[in-house]
Amino acid sequence: MAQFADGFAWGVATAAYQIEGAATGDGRGPCVWDMFCRKPGAVYHGHNGDIACDHYRLWREDVALMRELGVRAYRFSVSWPRVLPEGVGTVNEAGLEFYDRLVDALLEAGIQPWVTLFHWDFPLSLYHRGGWLNPDSASWFADYAEIVARRLGDRVRHWMTLNEPQCFISLGLQSGHHAPGDRLRFDEVLLASHHTLVASGKATQVLRAHSPGCRVGVVPAIGPGIPKDPQSAADREAAARRTFDAAPDSLWGMGWWIDPIVFGRYPDQALETFGEKAPKATDEQMRAISEPIDFIGLNVYTGWEVSADEEGRAAASPEPQGAPKTMMDWIVDDRCLYWGPRQFWERYGKPIAITENGLAGMDWVALDGKVHDPQRIDYTRRHLRQLAQAAQEGVQVLGYLHWSFLDNFEWAFGYNRRFGLVYVDYATQRRVPKDSFHWYAETIRCNGSNL
Repeated sequence: MAQFADGFAWGVATAAYQIEGAATGDGRGPCVWDMFCRKPGAVYHGHNGDIACDHYRLWREDVALMRELGVRAYRFSVSWPRVLPEGVGTVNEAGLEFYDRLVDALLEAGIQPWVTLFHWDFPLSLYHRGGWLNPDSASWFADYAEIVARRLGDRVRHWMTLNEPQCFISLGLQSGHHAPGDRLRFDEVLLASHHTLVASGKATQVLRAHSPGCRVGVVPAIGPGIPKDPQSAADREAAARRTFDAAPDSLWGMGWWIDPIVFGRYPDQALETFGEKAPKATDEQMRAISEPIDFIGLNVYTGWEVSADEEGRAAASPEPQGAPKTMMDWIVDDRCLYWGPRQFWERYGKPIAITENGLAGMDWVALDGKVHDPQRIDYTRRHLRQLAQAAQEGVQVLGYLHWSFLDNFEWAFGYNRRFGLVYVDYATQRRVPKDSFHWYAETIRCNGSNL
């Protein structure tokens, strides 16, 4: 029977741009996604986050639904341009007050806020000053982090600096599929990645100074390597290499992002792979990057089965014909929530929180007025069973924060993907808890014994 420790943080997750709306309300400044959504063909049917789930106005209703769900933790992000419309300089008091009220309401409902400082809504004015390519970007971010920490740090105990930096750097600055839509040289992409890591480290220092007793983490998105034969040491090693090693002109190897934080240096394998394109890091920058963290948040949705070839390299297994997939075209392989946490625990020795995991489905309101999503229930049960196994085998797992609480703006897919436990009718903003909402409530109530 699946079992989680007492105090396990059962929760849900969202992000500011994906749910808040009020894109020009109460002094909020524009972000790169506001710009990107206006680019013809960039986002599905020209959708944008101007209104989204109108959470900025309906947050009380949403907190009441969370209380009904019984979650113990809610991961949300603060919108940088809502707090600082220009990214730096004058603070927008109305923006800070919004998060102030939200945190107080969560605590009153018995829900711990898990706050992400940056979930992709980079201030447009700072992008026009070079964005993450500007070496000052780390200081911009640290100053923003201090403003938020001074306001919320007396009540927030769990902080995350950056959400999925390999995504907003690779997809935003390399492939151009996400905001701001750039296609830079790889040496420039690497430099931007380096600056984000410096920013994360400086923000961590600030959070420790202004949020006493807090726990600080970083959140990569991972598609871990899964050993085809888990009894084979060679396959297990190949799977770990698939997770952590760098490939040419790619930032999807996790070692590049986490090794410098935990070990104080970029991995030799990555430096050899990138060669002269790698940024020249100063000692001062590396000291900032390696500011100690307390946990690693993992966003995990799928994984990739591999085996060791004759030279010990990771050889991908062919995709099975008719493999189960979500609406994101991601293979459903619940082993990812065992091997991902295990690999990170073994390499870094840091407690693990699952900060995102969930399914994009084809959900609608049925004739009976309800939303039936059995695939999401099955997906979540399968993955939680794997996570429980990892925990029982010694991986320190702090919690599970389901993505997402609400259907929302799914970046370049617009509103054409639904991840929520709660259905959102975007025309009316009516919320309809799905079957998965009620199943998850029972799972939380019994601490996973129903899995």
